[in-house]
Amino acid sequence: MKWLELLTVAGTTLVSAVTVVVLYSLGVRLTAIAGDAEQASPRAKRYFAYTCFGLCGLAVLFGLYLIIPYFSK
Repeated sequence: MKWLELLTVAGTTLVSAVTVVVLYSLGVRLTAIAGDAEQASPRAKRYFAYTCFGLCGLAVLFGLYLIIPYFSK
């Protein structure tokens, strides 16, 4: 068994999972604080929240692209 390849896949999986979770939680947090009335510039916070959600969705779609064999032909 090639241990280096196994460690590479495990490390990449860990980094990508943490990235998706951080992007999603940051988007949720920005959406929550954009709804507060006393916050300054809620439009910018909502824009960055939607950007985080979009990047999270792109990361998930890229993972599906890598997993599904039909797309890699």
